[in-house]
Amino acid sequence: MGTVDENVVTIVDPSDKFRPEKDDFRNYTQNNEYFDRVRRTYREMHSTQNVNFVERKMAKWCQFNRGEMTIMEALQLLNSLVDESDPDVDVPNSVHAFQTAERIRSVHPDKEWFQLTGLIHDIGKVLAVWGEPQSCVVGDTFPVGCEFSDHIVFGRESFSDNEDINNPKFNNKFGIYQEKCGLRNVLMSWGHDGKNSRRFHYFNISCV
Repeated sequence: MGTVDENVVTIVDPSDKFRPEKDDFRNYTQNNEYFDRVRRTYREMHSTQNVNFVERKMAKWCQFNRGEMTIMEALQLLNSLVDESDPDVDVPNSVHAFQTAERIRSVHPDKEWFQLTGLIHDIGKVLAVWGEPQSCVVGDTFPVGCEFSDHIVFGRESFSDNEDINNPKFNNKFGIYQEKCGLRNVLMSWGHDGKNSRRFHYFNISCV
């Protein structure tokens, strides 16, 4: 009979059962058990996120005067948040953060900047903990101020209640932009990614 090495600690990942197989990843069809929740979140997002909405959210949240906290304190806040736009998992976002960082570390053990990026990539979702509806915090981003692409999650039809869809200033291919103007000059839908990128730019933070 073999002996047990008491110095070896076995760790069981309780979120492993939520990890999707590659073929099922990002499944936005009715075959997904979270379909109704995901569709509702995106429908609300696509109905409200327009140029005026994004500009108001930027004015509200990009003063960076709401308080200070450490990264770990922010991650602890995400213990109470389950992303309603995610068709793959139903676990707190803090679990997702550590899971992402650990998966990156297993593949890229020498790239600590990459591991850190994985850990904090969704930290802007604290906006939802602070009272913002998830429809303006989570989910995939898209340009506003121009025609909505049919390649956006749930397609152009999901924007039928968006007031910009009938505005001739915004509802054409380039809208308010010039061709080849560059992504940094494009106004994107408001959410955790935009909050994060603007925070890092404002404080001149780099993970590299």
